[in-house]
Amino acid sequence: MDFKQIQELIKMINKSNIGELTVEQKDFRITIKQKEENITQVLSQPVVQHVPAAPAVAPAPAAPAASAPAQKEAVPTNLITIKSPMIGTFYRKSSPDKPNMVEVGDEVSVGKVVCIIEAMKLFNEIESEVSGKIVKVLVDDASPVEYDQPLFLVEPS
Repeated sequence: MDFKQIQELIKMINKSNIGELTVEQKDFRITIKQKEENITQVLSQPVVQHVPAAPAVAPAPAAPAASAPAQKEAVPTNLITIKSPMIGTFYRKSSPDKPNMVEVGDEVSVGKVVCIIEAMKLFNEIESEVSGKIVKVLVDDASPVEYDQPLFLVEPS
């Protein structure tokens, strides 16, 4: 089963009222579960099971009065989100000794590689679908990501 077929299955489950779907082919098994508004995916192979954990989100320590104005300034309404097209491990660099592909403030154009997501031992280059400036990186390097999880905020140009 290729990536496009998996994406189509997820979209179909999202639009339907099916609670769970399991597909098995040779040495590959995928189970897609839908819970209320959230979708949980579990990919596994016969011997090794890979269940991505949701990244822990800790609130930043700040005074309540200071965080409210900062939050309003930091979230302009015209931002576009670059989302993960798959589940896997998010990497900002192509290798450990290379610099990050994009930083906050960098200009990106359509087709520019902004990160890599490793899924089932395959490294997939994720390209920007918008032109603009990177405003925020929403995921830590080498952390697990889910399908459709926001990765970057981009101010369109």
